[in-house]
Amino acid sequence: MNEETPRGDELLRVLTALANPQRLRIVGILTRGRQYVSRLARELGISRPLLYVHLHRLEAAGLVVGVLETAGDGKTMKYYRATQFAVQLTPHTVMRAATTLGDHR
Repeated sequence: MNEETPRGDELLRVLTALANPQRLRIVGILTRGRQYVSRLARELGISRPLLYVHLHRLEAAGLVVGVLETAGDGKTMKYYRATQFAVQLTPHTVMRAATTLGDHR
């Protein structure tokens, strides 16, 4: 998410992604540097399948990025890192985003 006024659907994705304590913790950890999934799951004390659910939501919102890397031993590991994002939430931002919302009835 960039510093421009976000479109309504984009703002909803970001706010929904961050409206979960585990996802907030994930972003907080990833701001310290990239992590591979197994280590991140251990640090959070959650299963890898549940972690992937959270990471998918964060990735769809543009808040994290996952990359597959091959280690020297040939083992493939998925690393995640936080993206650079900024959300300025003001009444004006919400009003402008609301005018661009898709049909969410």
